[in-house]
Amino acid sequence: MARRLEVELTSTKGDGSWTWRAAGARQPKGEMPGTLLYPNAAVGDVFKVEAEFHLDGIEVIEIFPPKQKAARVEILERKARPLRDDELVTEVRARGGRDRGEGRGDRPRRPSGPRGEGRSEGRGGDRRPSRPEDDRPRPQRLRPGRGHRNAVLAEVPEEHRPIADQVLQGGLPAVRAAIEKQNAEAKESGQPAVAVGTVLAIAEPLVAKLRTAEWRDRADAALSGLADLDLRDLRSAVVAADVAARDEETRSLADQLRNGLNERVENDHRQWLADIESAVSDGRTVRALRLSSRPVKAGAPLPAELAARLTEAASVALAGDIMPDRWATVLDALAFTPIRNAVVPAGYPVDPPAEFLEAVRRVADRVPTIAAHYGIDPAEAEKARKARPARARKPQDRKKSDNPKRPVPGAEAAPDALPADAL
Repeated sequence: MARRLEVELTSTKGDGSWTWRAAGARQPKGEMPGTLLYPNAAVGDVFKVEAEFHLDGIEVIEIFPPKQKAARVEILERKARPLRDDELVTEVRARGGRDRGEGRGDRPRRPSGPRGEGRSEGRGGDRRPSRPEDDRPRPQRLRPGRGHRNAVLAEVPEEHRPIADQVLQGGLPAVRAAIEKQNAEAKESGQPAVAVGTVLAIAEPLVAKLRTAEWRDRADAALSGLADLDLRDLRSAVVAADVAARDEETRSLADQLRNGLNERVENDHRQWLADIESAVSDGRTVRALRLSSRPVKAGAPLPAELAARLTEAASVALAGDIMPDRWATVLDALAFTPIRNAVVPAGYPVDPPAEFLEAVRRVADRVPTIAAHYGIDPAEAEKARKARPARARKPQDRKKSDNPKRPVPGAEAAPDALPADAL
């Protein structure tokens, strides 16, 4: 792994090589061949080098001689000629007589459809119901800092940094892979192999330290945004504490996270029930069904009274005089709720189109009674879901994805974090 260093020449040896050390410090230090140096190099010179950090030492591969001070150059001052009265400023307008600012940016936007319930109800239940929209802000994702991790890395000697980098990339498996690769290269070039036991003895303590440090960064970020954090991220931080919390301080931090998680779950559960009740009262049956399919507390049943009201509302929404696409949308939302087997439709569409039957077939295993009304075998559901046609891309999406000069929207770099499953 190549890295730039600022070094200072400390001495010259009889074989033509020179010794060096990091400028202003004792470590790291090493040797470099004199053939790399510039003319008139002397002890005490400070300059930058490009060095490769191997598991068994540092090798200088290129130097950057110190810059010489440039000679003073006299600069002539250029003065602008005064503007005469007859030299007036002119304005040239674009073709078509359209001012800048009358472009596409000022055109009124075509209003997009309502989000949430209304946006997906007209698709005939062709997909898994999306998370219902509401007026509350979306939960924030966990964005930990690197304070504790950087503090651990600062304590690592410079000559051990390549080992620490491999630990960060993939734990001990990454260190072993790096040793195997370097030993294979050393064997081809006739160089001595790296001592596996020595390197692993350095890497093993770093694994525990870095894992705990990264968890502390996550825990600090979780506690600072406890009220707005996504519950999935908060739960993952609590679960990771079982391995990362090793001393009194980290265990206390883990207890604060657990208490905060329990409080958040109770508050969100009460709000979840209130949202379902409000949707049922407002006649927003699809929204109420989709909300009920995503409980905050896993396995928490709906209160009996609220479940009865939701069941009745769903039965009325599945009436024979309802348009097939709307009927299929309600069915798609119902298929993932805890009351799906308690709902008896008030009626069924007569002579429905093929798209409607295909929508029923995709959820037949979850609502077998409704599927049986149309003679659909629940075993056909899995095949129907796999055969679902892909959503057609919009022209602007095709243009962006087909152009190699533009990145495809949604592509993100992998996070620079220590994988928990690799340690």
